[in-house]
Amino acid sequence: MTTLVASFPSPPQGVWHLGSLPIRAYAMFIVAGIVAALLIGNRRWIARGGEPGVVYDVAIWAIPFGLIGGRLYHVITDWRTYFGNDGLGLDATLRIWDGGLGIWGAVALGGVGAWIGCRRRGIPLPAFGDAVAPGIVLAQAIGRIGNYFNQELYGRPTDLPWGLEIYYRRDPSGVVDVHSVDGVSTGQVAQVVHPTFLYESLWNALVFGMLIWVDRRFRIGHGRLFALYVANYCVGRFFVELMRSDAATQIAGIRINSVTATLVLIGALIYFFIAPKGREELAISATGEAQATQDAAVSRDDSAVRAESGVDSGRAAPADKGLASGDAKTPDYGRNSQSEKPGG
Repeated sequence: MTTLVASFPSPPQGVWHLGSLPIRAYAMFIVAGIVAALLIGNRRWIARGGEPGVVYDVAIWAIPFGLIGGRLYHVITDWRTYFGNDGLGLDATLRIWDGGLGIWGAVALGGVGAWIGCRRRGIPLPAFGDAVAPGIVLAQAIGRIGNYFNQELYGRPTDLPWGLEIYYRRDPSGVVDVHSVDGVSTGQVAQVVHPTFLYESLWNALVFGMLIWVDRRFRIGHGRLFALYVANYCVGRFFVELMRSDAATQIAGIRINSVTATLVLIGALIYFFIAPKGREELAISATGEAQATQDAAVSRDDSAVRAESGVDSGRAAPADKGLASGDAKTPDYGRNSQSEKPGG
């Protein structure tokens, strides 16, 4: 008789040590997601007619801004964890490796960084956003695996076959807690829950595939593909939030992430429908006004040279007046015709 698996286990730990150096699974998956996003974004940017390496240049600005924005959003919306009674304190707000990045803040402030990078390179931000959108949502799918190792972002208890086993963990100081990021599993199951991090990861992977298909099928641009990414992510995140049971800041009894997802979804849809249709010519727009100015200068110099040499677009040079008027100079064979007649 075959017995169905009633649940699957969490990893026994999320941190390993090489001497005094901690190797954190959460950080590794975040980095892996960023690398994947950069590689995919650069390839897509080149395919759209952009200059190779531009994505990496812009990322120098976008990634730090995104990490700061993601952390700020998490701390602000979960301030009780840090500043409430028995809170973790101000120093804990800096321990980004313990988990806690709000995607809304990451996209918002990361967008500011991308805008700065695009301005410095003279490229349009909407086109850049369309190129990197699929890579960003794939990075989110990869990063969510880090939450699995941290035993976080899970949902309510369930008896479904794919329920996730949450274990008690003992941290280096001997304290036993299910929320210990640095701890090691005791082997004792605390509860079986919905793996909401997995639901979101799978949804993000589906959105990645959908964006690739839509971009190839309809060739949309002007930031509309990025808006489509944001809208679809918000839909998935809204339903995932309904399954979560961890403490969270609420507005009118609704989890703040659900409220944020709804508002951002509306904004993304409005942008998608009012933005210009079709796809911009990246090879032209990427050069910007500087290229147009350079072309105009070359044209003026060329006209000056032509005028100085007597060659104009509508007038031939004086030396060639006869040729220009159609009076071509031909040999006058008739002048010596008598002496050249045969048989004289």
